[in-house]
Amino acid sequence: MQGPPAVTGISQSPTAAALIIGDEILSGRTKDANLGIVADWACAMGLDLKEARFVPDEEAEIVAALNALRARYSYVFTTGGIGPTHDDITADAVAKAFGVAIGHDAQAVRILEEYFAEVGREANEARMRMARMPEGAELIANSVSRAPGFRIGNVFVMAGIPRVMAAMLEAVAGMIEPGRPMLSASVTIDAAEGDIAGPLKEIQARHRAVTIGCYPRQIDKRFCATVVVRSRESGLLDAAVAEVQALADRLGAV
Repeated sequence: MQGPPAVTGISQSPTAAALIIGDEILSGRTKDANLGIVADWACAMGLDLKEARFVPDEEAEIVAALNALRARYSYVFTTGGIGPTHDDITADAVAKAFGVAIGHDAQAVRILEEYFAEVGREANEARMRMARMPEGAELIANSVSRAPGFRIGNVFVMAGIPRVMAAMLEAVAGMIEPGRPMLSASVTIDAAEGDIAGPLKEIQARHRAVTIGCYPRQIDKRFCATVVVRSRESGLLDAAVAEVQALADRLGAV
């Protein structure tokens, strides 16, 4: 079973990717909320979220995307496709990607049978599909609806319902090696992007260990820009922010 690749890059922090699965997302019928939740969580855990992909409920597409992402990043977080209906094929696709068998996990079966007994629902064949896990998988607890997600290798497979997925991430926090949280600060400058592009490029060149992003805004019908500076080192962050703030003071801070 393949583990996470070695951490590389200047930040030496674990890297991550999100794989969002579902025809309903790609059709526009359901508006995705999970990517933002994963991104916020990854930032708090000190993970560098490097890529996000959206794929349909098609086995070949899920397998191809998953194999590409798990080979490239420390961790992969998937959402969607682990429910009780016929089109929930994520667990089968993950098993195929790892080349392992899939079957009903005894612990997952117990969790679901106890839950359905508590709420007065039949533990029918469809509902018990949610107990099917790839061989060798470790369960991810679900404090909302109890149906577990699972981890296999460096891949974490979670529900598509945002509230349930967020609850699963709480359990995942204890299953990964976190990095150093990213620090950030922002300065809004009363100038258009084109007016500050040159000075920002010079500031970035002097502070290569931080990242500087520029995001246009419109306030009271005039264009301005919010500059976001990010670093895991507070001293490096403060030094770069001081230069951006000096630029803002010259041009007009909002």
